[in-house]
Amino acid sequence: MNQIKSSGIKALVSLAVIAAFLGCADLQEKPDFINPDTFYKSATELQLGVNGIYDDLNSGYSGYFYDRYVFECLTGDQIGWEKGPLQYNLGNVSSGDEYIEAYWSISYRSINRANAAIEIADAMNDPANDALVKRLKGEAQFLRGFYYYGLLSYFDNPPVTVKSTKGISELPSNAGGKRAVIDQIYADAKAAADILPASYSGADVGRATKWAAKALLMKAQLWDEKWADAKATAEDIISNSGLTLYENFGHNFDLAHENQGERIFEGQVSAAANASEWNVHSAHFNPEDYPSELGGAGWSWLSATQEFRASYDVKDKRIGATFIESYPTGRLGKVNGQYPMVKWSPTADFNLSRFGGVVKTDANPADPAQLVFGKAWSGKLVELGINYNNTEKNTVYFRLADILLGHSEACNESNAGDKLAGINKVRARAGLAALGTMSQSALRDAIIHERMQEFVFEQVMYPELRRKSKPGGQPDYLGDRIKHYITKYNVGRTLKARDYVLPLPLKELQGNPNVTQNPEWQ
Repeated sequence: MNQIKSSGIKALVSLAVIAAFLGCADLQEKPDFINPDTFYKSATELQLGVNGIYDDLNSGYSGYFYDRYVFECLTGDQIGWEKGPLQYNLGNVSSGDEYIEAYWSISYRSINRANAAIEIADAMNDPANDALVKRLKGEAQFLRGFYYYGLLSYFDNPPVTVKSTKGISELPSNAGGKRAVIDQIYADAKAAADILPASYSGADVGRATKWAAKALLMKAQLWDEKWADAKATAEDIISNSGLTLYENFGHNFDLAHENQGERIFEGQVSAAANASEWNVHSAHFNPEDYPSELGGAGWSWLSATQEFRASYDVKDKRIGATFIESYPTGRLGKVNGQYPMVKWSPTADFNLSRFGGVVKTDANPADPAQLVFGKAWSGKLVELGINYNNTEKNTVYFRLADILLGHSEACNESNAGDKLAGINKVRARAGLAALGTMSQSALRDAIIHERMQEFVFEQVMYPELRRKSKPGGQPDYLGDRIKHYITKYNVGRTLKARDYVLPLPLKELQGNPNVTQNPEWQ
């Protein structure tokens, strides 16, 4: 696990990225660092550059994954008490927002790196390693499509470019709208699927596979409402990949099962492999009152509501891996040399404030009924017991359950095939009863509900809800969730059309005359 980013590779990747992917042909100086025109002469060197494209899948304080969590707070199911998360809970979004700017910059930095890697691969003369060069090009194409899908998920109309930036005068356009983005994802996903292997071994474990490319393709087809195509792609993955659901849901998020089984694609993280290679999940997601001497540190401002946690069937086997159900609290100090253990309770006090939902400071440590909390902390992301800068958990982006639910959706919307097969496999793993025959609208609702409970804390529900919603339309899953949040918690917020798509960042609009703002934000 975590082989892509070893410490030995990291230093070389930094040089490679500086040279190849941030270089500018307009410079007249002769810099004293590696020149891409002279460095990238072999498949080995190209591989270092492609490693750099993977690098942004996990990043620091305001990184690719964390920014998605901030966006997720628009729905109100995931909450935060400070800064970005709180402002998104309140619906306070602007084109000058630092999280939008960071996500946009990371995405296009990686897209530019992918464009450069593809160009280098096309021009490379390394006959002895022709197959490797082709594979690396396929990886770059997949990653370019992956980052474009991330932009589509939030912005609808990002600019599209398939050429590496050589000078500051080369500015992409979004005149093609959503259609151009989806078509580019199709092209990249299909090209990658044709060349990438089904699996890897040794040091290559964790790289994009054929099935990751097909998963990306299916997700784009669902977004495009190409139901028959999405159904066929999902069936290809289900029938031919050999992937099956883990019996234990928690294997999707632990260290022992990284880069294997139903985990189709994930970002690699390992502080052990490289001291600077860690994520901030625990810093952002660990319980507010987790003792610092046990590894509690950071900001701890992200969780889900008590109501969302309570919405699970008590028999749901996903609960234990999805949420932190108990932990030692530091709110009461040590009792007999130990921190008291607290347990989640649907009746514990809860509100949206910083400490609204943690154990009371005046709780009696001898009374278990008082040692309760109401916040829903993330078991998928937090690594209790270690400092946040020693994190090892990978970030999972695609897994088989997404394909199964996508298949049920495609069958339901096209009224063809076995609509219940996929969702019932997901429910069976969760220990829930199979769904029976129901209307198209009822199954559509059931699929959305299953997605929410299967994928909470994986930062996909805001895009999924908005993909299936229109302001004032039927259905309007996103609007319904936001209105419920506003009413239940008396939040000073009004549902508006701007809640259904993020604005293109102000810096892009100011610096690029070829880009037009999304209509809702004009």
